[in-house]
Amino acid sequence: MRLVKLGVSVRIGALFGAVFGAATSLVNATSNHYADLESRVATTSGASAIEIVSVMIDSGWAWAGLAVAMGWLMARTMGGDPGERTSRPLVRGAVAGAVALLAATAAYAFVDTVWRGEPLLSWYLSESPIWWVAGVVLGAPLGAVGACAVRPGAIGLLARMVVPVGAAVQMVVLPPGRNERITTIGQTVVWTLAALFVGFVGTRFLSGRRSAPPVPEPE
Repeated sequence: MRLVKLGVSVRIGALFGAVFGAATSLVNATSNHYADLESRVATTSGASAIEIVSVMIDSGWAWAGLAVAMGWLMARTMGGDPGERTSRPLVRGAVAGAVALLAATAAYAFVDTVWRGEPLLSWYLSESPIWWVAGVVLGAPLGAVGACAVRPGAIGLLARMVVPVGAAVQMVVLPPGRNERITTIGQTVVWTLAALFVGFVGTRFLSGRRSAPPVPEPE
């Protein structure tokens, strides 16, 4: 049963990761194709909807969110058997997170290779080895964080805050876009969504604590 659940984690992580990586590559390629980089106005202040989407999904926080989402999905859909060790859902989440980032990197590289008309067998050379290593080194702990996000209490709350807080911080440390207008739009969108998500999660957490039945005092 344990191996079956790990196998499901691998398959689901690979599926969602491949879709995410391929979609990111296609959006980036489309954005670059329609960007008028020969125009000074377009270069310094131009922006389009597809380019905004591109800088959103091809950001570090979005890829981290993929791994976290896989861990959360594993914990929500597969749960745990009665008496199952707490560490096992974390392991399944870690596996799904790492596999998802590896599959996303592979799909991104493959679609990039096809788009550029390069030999298909060279797809794995189009990405730096650091991204393959990062898929495992970062994907596993992020997937475990996602598995923790379903837990009640402070641990679950902190796990649910990882992606929105990380996204907000990245907008300061590594602003997105090639010009000030795209950067401003990207920061505004991410900060707004992050604030809404944090507010929603925080409100639900506080509401749950208020509605929880009181713990009876020992006689």
